Amino acid sequence: MDIIQELINLKVGQVLENVNIKEYTTYKAGGRAIALVIPNNLECLITLLKYLRNKDIKHKILGRGSNLIFNDSGYNGVLIKLDNFNNLDIKSNEIIVGAGYPLIKLATRLSRMGYAGIEFATGIPGTVGGAVFMNAGAYKSDMGYIVKSVKVLTPDYKIKELTNYDMDFHYRTSFLQKHPNYVCLEMTIILKKGNPEEIMQLIEDRRKRRVESQPLEYPSAGSVFRNPEGDFAGRLIEEIGYKGHRIGDAEVSQKHANFIINVGEARGEDIKALIIEIKEKIKEQYGIELKVEQEFVE
Repeated sequence: MDIIQELINLKVGQVLENVNIKEYTTYKAGGRAIALVIPNNLECLITLLKYLRNKDIKHKILGRGSNLIFNDSGYNGVLIKLDNFNNLDIKSNEIIVGAGYPLIKLATRLSRMGYAGIEFATGIPGTVGGAVFMNAGAYKSDMGYIVKSVKVLTPDYKIKELTNYDMDFHYRTSFLQKHPNYVCLEMTIILKKGNPEEIMQLIEDRRKRRVESQPLEYPSAGSVFRNPEGDFAGRLIEEIGYKGHRIGDAEVSQKHANFIINVGEARGEDIKALIIEIKEKIKEQYGIELKVEQEFVE
């Protein structure tokens, strides 16, 4: 029996066969995956993971694909999307939200309600789970500042609550990155009440600045490199004359040098090669080891 039929027989949720990864990543690059499964609930997710792990089938949980680079040769495995983990419970200044909830939608909704502290996330195109995993941030704030706790599924399929301290949030990293067999199910955040008009004005001002300074009109995955201590990755890339530099249809943005954009039909391999080339040039010229924010999925 083939994998697809076995996945269907599990009755765990929607099973999409031979999916085009381009449709599920913000770079709009990548080949095809064997299948994509959207589990109905936690019990279905556990059943699915047990099956995949017991059969030693490669698999990956996918949010909005906003930090992932897949090869155009494809992904010989199963992708999992937690779209049905989208609960939202607002209790005064404590908000519980599922891992599959879109981060921009959450941040915008709460900001409009006058909650302060999540404004930074209104321009980050990921899911709650992906944001927690990456400790997504902007404007000198990140998830670590607002998360009270995270409910996870452990590698032995237990439900566990990790505190903010347990999550070990640091710049663009968290406990979950170092323990990839843990799955983020939901988070609890604490926010303060503020002035809705002032909050929305701040968000609008930042949105205008993003439009002016970032190549939002092209598929990309945001900042490619973390800023090194006391400097900016974009400045260093501009200094080596790489604005506009291309490999295939992957191009260093003329607008912001720390963005790589897909100007046509860029392959995942092109994007990866360009990132590695930049990293090597910066190391050679400045002795600085730039850290890649994005993940190469093999």
